[in-house]
Amino acid sequence: QVQLVESGGGLVQAGGSLRLSCAASGRTCSSYAMGWFRQAPGKEREFVAAISWSGASTYYADSVKGRFTISRDNAKKTVVLQMNSLKPEDTAVYYCAGEGIVAGQNLESADFGSWGQGTQVTVPS
Repeated sequence: QVQLVESGGGLVQAGGSLRLSCAASGRTCSSYAMGWFRQAPGKEREFVAAISWSGASTYYADSVKGRFTISRDNAKKTVVLQMNSLKPEDTAVYYCAGEGIVAGQNLESADFGSWGQGTQVTVPS
């Protein structure tokens, strides 16, 4: 099992930036795709971004494309989500997802085997 711990959430004004980090530990995680999901109050968890095991391929939800960037450092076992030009609709709890068999577009929660505890991102309107 892979353990995931997110950090970097907080409150930021619209148009601002935040950098979320996910630290992984446990069995080898560099062979798996990683991702980020988010869940707003009263809504289902939704896909945000994914990255292949090598980092060569990245995928984004249409709602964040061009504003968010996912990256990974397998040596440090970290995955980062850089979020720019934040909007009030980005407000949600953000979850790091690990042990993904494949990286792709519009992945489902079931495509990943490990989850972090989540970190809150709030962008006031």
